[in-house]
Amino acid sequence: MGGEAETVPFAGDSPEKSGLRAALQQFPWRVAQRLSSGLERLEQFLGHAGFDRAPWLAVAFALGIAAWFMMDNQWQWLGFLTAMLALVLTGLALMREDGRFPFVRQALAALALAGAAGCGTVWVKSVMVGSPAIERPVVSNIAGIVVSREEQLADGRVRLVLAIHEEGTGRPIRVRINVPLIKDAALAQEGAAVRLKARLVPPAPPMLPGSYDFARSAWFQGLAATGSALTSVEVAKPGSSGDDWIARLQRRLSAHVRAQVPGSAGGIAAAFASGDRGGITKADEDAMRDAGLTHLLSVSGLHVSAVIAATYLIAIRLLALWPWLALRFRLPLVAAGTSALAGISYTLLTGAEVPTVRSCIGAMLVLIALALGREALSLRMLAVAAFLVMLFWPEAVVGPGFQMSFASVIAIIALHGCSPARAFLAPREEEWWQRGLRRLAMLVLTGVVIELALMPIGLFHFHRAGVYGALANVIAIPLTTFVSMPLIALALLLDTVGGGAPAWWLAGKSLEALLGLAQWVAMQPGAVTHLPAMGHGGFALFIAGGLWLALWRGKVRLLGLVPVMLGTASLAMLRPPDLLISGDGRHVGITGLAEGELLVLRESRSEYVKDNLSELAGMDGTVRLIDDWPGARCSPEFCVLEIERGGRVWHLLLERGQELVAYRDLVAACELSDIVIADRRLPYACRPKLLKADRAMLDRTGGLAIDLGSRKIRTVAEGQGEHGWWHPTVRKPYVPKVSPSVPTGGGLTVTASPTPLTQ
Repeated sequence: MGGEAETVPFAGDSPEKSGLRAALQQFPWRVAQRLSSGLERLEQFLGHAGFDRAPWLAVAFALGIAAWFMMDNQWQWLGFLTAMLALVLTGLALMREDGRFPFVRQALAALALAGAAGCGTVWVKSVMVGSPAIERPVVSNIAGIVVSREEQLADGRVRLVLAIHEEGTGRPIRVRINVPLIKDAALAQEGAAVRLKARLVPPAPPMLPGSYDFARSAWFQGLAATGSALTSVEVAKPGSSGDDWIARLQRRLSAHVRAQVPGSAGGIAAAFASGDRGGITKADEDAMRDAGLTHLLSVSGLHVSAVIAATYLIAIRLLALWPWLALRFRLPLVAAGTSALAGISYTLLTGAEVPTVRSCIGAMLVLIALALGREALSLRMLAVAAFLVMLFWPEAVVGPGFQMSFASVIAIIALHGCSPARAFLAPREEEWWQRGLRRLAMLVLTGVVIELALMPIGLFHFHRAGVYGALANVIAIPLTTFVSMPLIALALLLDTVGGGAPAWWLAGKSLEALLGLAQWVAMQPGAVTHLPAMGHGGFALFIAGGLWLALWRGKVRLLGLVPVMLGTASLAMLRPPDLLISGDGRHVGITGLAEGELLVLRESRSEYVKDNLSELAGMDGTVRLIDDWPGARCSPEFCVLEIERGGRVWHLLLERGQELVAYRDLVAACELSDIVIADRRLPYACRPKLLKADRAMLDRTGGLAIDLGSRKIRTVAEGQGEHGWWHPTVRKPYVPKVSPSVPTGGGLTVTASPTPLTQ
């Protein structure tokens, strides 16, 4: 037993044939031996590396959700579920037959089951809540019930979500409509029956490959259309006082806070008190984002933790003054219950958004751990919180909010749980100022680690990341936690007796200091790093490396630095696409012609268009019209220019007008061009040498990112598959067809499938 397999020679074999036959006979045995040896090493690794199942099960559940988004259709989803369940059954069967490798088999079965559960959870939710978008933009008179209402005072509008019946089909749908902030709009409260004329459009897909996918978010919110009101809102039946009384209380509280503190400082105070961010101007919000402080504007872990911690400390101090209670009950348990009630109330009052609920769940688990005498902050507790969030909001996994909040907490736990950090913070005999310096140093280090953990996520989703955020947060977080929020709470309490004015003045000054800090940091040279869109592969390297660093113990965790370094190297190789074309063909961005500037076809009043083009190009938003470029020749209807990439000159023909042009002139211009871009359907006779990106093509591909140097095209459609939020007319990925008369070396590679197609 355990020896080498016996070799049986054949009579008449030559020595060469005999040796080959012996090698073939021993091959299966050698493979089995190496497999067994590898499994033994893996078993030893899992046994000695501190394998904690709960965090990895949460990771597997999240990977199952992410796999559903990455795969294209139901057959691939079913194939994934089948493969995962097969692994589960294999692991269970092996555990029954043989007791060897228990860690490996348990990990195989448990992780595969968690992955399958994640994929199935998001699939079920997509089917249950998703509502197909309307087929095309329409203008119609609609009547419906107000489901929710969001005031955006800084933008001068109110957002209403209405439950209506679709015109023509009669199916019940939900639509979101922007209404000007006028007097009669204030009557449209939750539960009210309203009538108005509005223009409705399907939820917008990504403008460009890598842009924000609002259509996906709208699908999981149950929205079939968005739009704007063309007439004033007519309230046919007011909503009753019992309809969403929490939302009404939230708005009254927000209005009261803004009345006490003017400007954006009042908007931030209202955000802290009620979760309403509508009073913050765009300029101040941009400054907070560039300074790495935008997380302070959204009620999340910091705010919920501050409320719960303050309530806990106040409750346990006050209850200790009552001897009868202190002698009969465990005060920490009573204080934990009181602070839990305060945390839940604060979560409901601030709108119960997903980040707030996520933070509240984590805080409740911390309180339970404190009440039971367990470690308050651990990876296992965080895994339970993540699992509960993913169970109810699985779509949050692919969003930046979920990723950033959990990445920051994981970074904090991993840093403070490692041996060097524990030794650095261990109690010792020293002066008070030395202890203070050590804690300050750890606070700065924690901020730096959090910024490093969040930077890849910010670059992937927003194509930008703040550089000085760690230092800014060292000041901003204590200012918010220990000054601004307590002053707001004190002012609200004093307002009950009419004496809150001094506290409101101090709160306003503290928030003005916060805004001043954000504006100063945002104006510093190099405060914001801009990069072109990061691919999914590079992002996966950062996520894998970060999780490995955080979830293992000991020196083995340092292996996570390998994928992190590979991901960092991939960032250094990023370069912007040469051409960016929006899905409607109206907006074109050209990079590399003007130093630090993006050439655009049309001047747009929309900041959304400018931001998308600039972010995907990895630039800071400085744009220049093609008309002003010396190398371009423009008429009212078309622009012609030449750019040199990849060792050749490319001739571009860009349509920008709406008037009819002479047929023969158009055909002749197309023949002289390599690429033609238009927001209208061009005739079949318009046949450029390489690519015709007109309305007929863009309706199927969505926006395009073209790299002429490497001769590749990326489309919005390639990342959509057959998910419900992708409009039926553009559901299947489309590979652009190229004219056969392509010059030598001028082919493009279209990455609409895993294997690039060289045209």
